[in-house]
Formats: sequence, C-alpha cells, structure tokens
Amino acid sequence: MIRLPRGTTFWICTFVAVLGAVTFAISAEPPAGKEIAEVVVQGNRLRTTQEILAKMNSRSGQRYSEIMATDDVGRLLAQGWFPPNGVQLATSERPDGKITVIVNVNELPSTVREIIYRGVDHISSGDLEKLTGLKRGMPMSPSSNQAARQAIVRKYQEMGRLWAGVQLVEGDKIEDTRVVFDVAEGPTAKISGIEFKFFGPTSGDVSIGRLRTQITSSRAYLGTLIGGEYNPAQIENDITKLTEYYHNLGYLDTRIQRELIWTEDHRSVKVTFHVQEGPRYKIGKVQIDGNKVHNEETLLGYTDLREGDSYDKFVVQADMRRIKDFYGYQGRPIIAREVFHQSGEGVVNVHIAIDEREPVRVCEIKVVGNTVTRENVIRREVNLFPGQILSFPDLIEAERQLSRLGIFDEDPSTGTKPTVELERPEVDEPFKNILVTVKEKPTGSFMIGAGVTSDAGVTGSIVLNERNFDITRLPRSWDDVLEGRAFRGAGQEFRMEAVPGNIFQRYTISWREPYLFDSRYSLGTSGYYYTRGYSEFNESRVGGRLTLGRRFTNIWSANITTRVEDVKIFDASIYAPPQITNDVGHSTLIGTRLGVQRDSRDNFLRPTSGSVLDLGAEQVIGDYDFPILTAEATKYWTVHQRKDGSGRHVVAARTQVSYAGPDAPVFERFYAGGFRSLRGFSFRGVGPNVDGFNVGGNFAFLNSLEYQIPIMANDNLYFVSFLDSGTVESNVDIKNYRVTAGVGLRIAVPQLLGPVPLALDFGFPINKAPWDNKQIFSFWLGFFN
Repeated sequence: MIRLPRGTTFWICTFVAVLGAVTFAISAEPPAGKEIAEVVVQGNRLRTTQEILAKMNSRSGQRYSEIMATDDVGRLLAQGWFPPNGVQLATSERPDGKITVIVNVNELPSTVREIIYRGVDHISSGDLEKLTGLKRGMPMSPSSNQAARQAIVRKYQEMGRLWAGVQLVEGDKIEDTRVVFDVAEGPTAKISGIEFKFFGPTSGDVSIGRLRTQITSSRAYLGTLIGGEYNPAQIENDITKLTEYYHNLGYLDTRIQRELIWTEDHRSVKVTFHVQEGPRYKIGKVQIDGNKVHNEETLLGYTDLREGDSYDKFVVQADMRRIKDFYGYQGRPIIAREVFHQSGEGVVNVHIAIDEREPVRVCEIKVVGNTVTRENVIRREVNLFPGQILSFPDLIEAERQLSRLGIFDEDPSTGTKPTVELERPEVDEPFKNILVTVKEKPTGSFMIGAGVTSDAGVTGSIVLNERNFDITRLPRSWDDVLEGRAFRGAGQEFRMEAVPGNIFQRYTISWREPYLFDSRYSLGTSGYYYTRGYSEFNESRVGGRLTLGRRFTNIWSANITTRVEDVKIFDASIYAPPQITNDVGHSTLIGTRLGVQRDSRDNFLRPTSGSVLDLGAEQVIGDYDFPILTAEATKYWTVHQRKDGSGRHVVAARTQVSYAGPDAPVFERFYAGGFRSLRGFSFRGVGPNVDGFNVGGNFAFLNSLEYQIPIMANDNLYFVSFLDSGTVESNVDIKNYRVTAGVGLRIAVPQLLGPVPLALDFGFPINKAPWDNKQIFSFWLGFFN
C-alpha cells in the first residue's frame, strides 16, 4: 500500500474535476440549430414574463439562432426597461437534446408618478418637497421614501407635535408607482414655563436672566397661542449650551439635568433645569510650549492670564488671538491651541501649545460665491496683493471689512459669513493662495413705515434702498430685472426716501460710490426737498450736495462737500423781531465744507468702547457770506461687565462746539434743546431770545455725560442717567450756561432689519435762562413695518 503525502488526495480530486469539466465543454455541442423547448425569464419584478416574451422572437419549438438571440437582447434593451447590460441570455441543454433559453434581466426601478401626503394641515406642500426631496418623475426608491418619512416625523417633533405618526402606505416596494404617506399630526405640545433650580453651593456670578439668554427654548404666551413649541432635541441642545457657558466661565464641574412635568392631557410641559454649579477653577501655572522663534517670557507678555485668576475661556481665546497676531504680523502662520489639566482641587494649569511655521507670501487671491457682485468690489476690501509677506491679522480685518459692506449673507447661528482664509492651510509652503468665499444676499429693500419723536412729530416713511447698486449695469432683458442683476453689483449705495409728516417732511434721492475708480476716494451726491414748521416761522429747502471723500485708514477719513440750496422762510409772525423778518423770503446758499473724521467705535447701534471725532469748516456764499466751524467728540468707556462679557455699564461723554459768522441767517444759526442736545428743554427751546422769539445763536457749546446700565439679561433694556450742559449765545461767550440732569430708558425694539432704539428721557433743568422753554419728557423712536 502506497501512502501519499498529506494534501495530495485533495489536489488529485480537484485536477480530475477540472479535467472532466474541460472534457465536457469540449465535447458539448453548440446550441445553434437545436430546438428550443422553453424560454424562461428570471429577475423580473416590474414587468411580467408575458410582457418580456412578447418582445422576443425566440419561441418554444423554433430552432435556436445566435443572430436571433442577439436581436432579442437588442429588442428588450430598446424598451427602456433595463439598463445597458441589463439583459443576459444563456442556454441549457436538456436530456432529450432540446435546449432551454434563460433570459436574466436586471430592471430599472419604476418612476414616481404621484406623491400624496394625506392628513397634513400644518406643513405646506413646498416645505414638504424641500423636507423630503421627493419629486414626480424620479426613480422609485423605497429607502429614500423611508428616509422621507423619518424627516417628516422629525419636522413635526420640531414643531412640538411629539405624537405625530407617519406611515408609508405606498412606495415601500420597488414596483410601486406612487408614494403615499398617511399622517396623523396630533396635538402640539407647548412649554408652559421654564425654571432654573440650583442645588449645592452657588457663587451668584451667573444670574437666571443670563441663563435664559443662553437657551433657545422659550415658553408659550397668551396661554398656548403664541410660541413655546416643545422640542426634545432643542432641550438637549440647551443643556449642552448651558454647560458650555458655565465651563467657559471656569465652572468646569458644572452638571445640568432637566426635569419635565406634563399636564394630564400631555399638551403642555413645564421644563426645569437643575444646575449643580460646582467651584470656579483658579489658574495654576500658565505655560507656552512649542515656541522657538520667540521666548516664553516675550509671548506671556501678550497674555492676560495670571496665576491665581479665575479661569475664563474667553480670556484664554483672546490671549491666543494676540499671540497669533504677534506671529502673524511677521508673516508666520502658527497653530495655537489650549491644553489644560487639573493640577489640584479647583486649580487648572493652562498650556498654550504653538506650532510655528516659516513666513509665507501671498501667491494668488481667489474669489468664489459672487454671482452678481463685481470681483473688484470684494478684492478692494481684502487689500492683499500677490508677492507681499502675508500679515495674518489682515485676513481677519478683510473679513471684517467684507461684513461691513452689508451685502453678503451672515448668520451667527450657522456660522455663515464672508471668509478670507488660506487655501490648503495644512500644507507648509512658502507661497499661499488666499481663498475669499462669500454668499450673496438680497441687498435691496422697499420699506413703508412710521416714526414718532417729540422733536418732529408723527412722520411716515417710504424708502427704496439698494446697498449693492451699479449705476452702469442697465438691464439687457427682463431676466436681468427679475433675477436681480440689473443695477446691482458695484457696491454703490442708492436711496430714495419720502417722509411725509404733520410738522416735518423730507424727500431725498442719494447715490454714493465708496471706492471711486477702485481708489480710496469716495464720491456721493444727493438732491433733497424738505419743509419744517417752527414756532417762529416755517422753512422749506430744495437743494443738492456733492461730496468727495478720502479714507486714509479704517478709522481716519476726510471729505469735501459742496451744497447748493434755495431756502424759503415764510409765515413768520408779524410780531417777530428783525433778526427773523430780515431773512423772510427766498435765499440762495452755496457752501463748501472740509471735514475730518475719526471713528473707532466698536458698534454703531450701542457703542461700548472707542470714540468719534468730527471736525468741519464750511464757507457759505450767495445771498449771505459766513463761515461755519464745528467740532464734535464722543468717547465711550466700559466700566463694568458681567463675567461673560455681557451687561456692560457704559459711560459716554460728548462735547460739541459750533461757530457761525455774524452774517449767518436765522435758518443757519444754532439752537439747543431736545434729544442729543439739552434734554429737559423743548426742541430749539434754548438760545438767544428777542421779544419772546428764539432767534438762534452764532456760538454753541454743548456737553453731555451719560451712564448706561443694562436692566435685562438680554441687554435689550437700559437705564440711563445723564447730565447735559451748555449754552447757545449770540457771540463767542458763555453768559447763560444751562445744566440739566435726568434719567431715561433705552429699549431695543425688534423689527425686520434689526433692533431699533427707543429713547425715553426725563430731564430736569437745574440752571436755565428765564426765556427757555422746558420739556421734562422727550422721546425718540424710528421703526418700519
């Protein structure tokens, strides 16, 4: 007996099997000419076997032919039922010598002919299409239809309809031609109240009001009629945001849980956030790692972090920005990240890890996302040029400048904003491309509204405004008009305004090019007509202005303005003194003013730091010949703020000095009183007085000191106290110096284009002249519907 090595038997059997198959293949006769016993269709689900066989010439009882088989495949593919290579023919020989023709098909899915949402009352058809992505004519996809069903459920949960049910009645099979959803919307669950409860020791640094500003959820108002939809995912996100808020302030052990108390009918719920604050961590050691170009002592000089201070992530981030800017001005990109670890009970060491790289230069500047706005409008704000050493803080400044244009989309909730960043930042290379990405938004607006002030009475307002105007881009077709391309794209400003009112009315049209011929010069022009009723006389003006400006830096600028006006004084009292009656009638004025401005405010609506300086000198000729000199300066200081940087107490100091030559007519002289002047006195209620008539002064010196304190946690309501002082005199002199003190409120009134301030002031004169007109209460409001 011969013993074979292990595994030899397996290989012998395999060889015999393969040899047998090859022998069979060689000996098997080709199917051509043999009789077809039957034709079998496999893989079909949408089309019946009879439909497929009806398109073929191969039949039972016929002789098989390769030509006929090829023709059958082509005839089936031509029906559009199958993709290319979706039809394969094979033959199998039977024991009686006949053959079976096997048709293997891979069908295209059916087409969606109809989409039905049954039971939907609170979501529009357009929103449903966007939500599900389903459209008529698309291939049937059961998996996509199930995903659409889940999307509808999530949408209802976001709307507070937690018990909404959605079933996919049709569209769960590939052979379906309709997608049908059965929807039971169910009742809306509302939040009846939101509370915060603390357990364990608390510092008192964080108020409940500030915690409410960190969450998105809100309670319903007027019972359950307005707002307050309960969304579980939103509540969980609120917990995350609250925890992050505490961690950023140094409360690294804070834990937050939520409690839900439902009513019996489950239509409303009370949400309670339980907060375990924990200790606020102190900073132990501050260390900078990875630095080679600059020593640690130099870099620590750019930080505010100090051992023993309370940990504050906002301070850490500001320190890292300053270090990055320090390197960035040298053209060195760095990556700075915070690495901290607990070193003891309530103590955390902060390490700033730095990854230094070699200086880089600008290679190419690429702009994407602009479909209407001209590229030069974007490039001039970026202010970077190929070949220069890249100053990285200039990237941030470029983003800030693009944002100030107000023509690109910005959404803090999604992080959408104009960006200026490096292309391929992870690659260390000596030349870098700069990628500028913008998303355009509608820049034109048509507004109809109303306003009321104690100075100008009730006024209406009709405004057509375009912030991205192009005076040369005439429409070439109706599509240019309908799609918003006509007269848009050059970054110019255009405004038409009609303000009718009972005391005051104004009609203006203005245009401004902020970068004349892509230079730092600006050009603006305007035409206007307005009338104003005063207690002494009525006035109307029609005229125009032309302004040429020059911007030197981001805060310094200068301009020269020429105005031409026809002024009419009428309806003066028959008892008015000559200082008024001498100027009755039409007068022509031609004035040329040179102005210099410096503006470093951090915010135009409510500045909390920075200053404004405006100096002007104008010479007026025509029917009168006189100069006008003005100087106004305002400074803002933040003297206190909350731990998170909100709730700033602001002190604002303003001084204004004005002088007009002795030939100045009554309508060009100075008056005081009212909002932004001397509160506690009526509008134009302060100034030289002749026979009971205010005739205006040639010299004005006004001062204001105001202290603003936030009342509400969302910083939309402020208490102000103020001290106004000053005088208006016939000559450069101070004889009747007025002083008023008072209090007031500043309310941010929400509206479509952002908050508009409502000012309510109570001023009480301390020192006044006998002829002054007092007005204890004054208010100022502007809003659009």
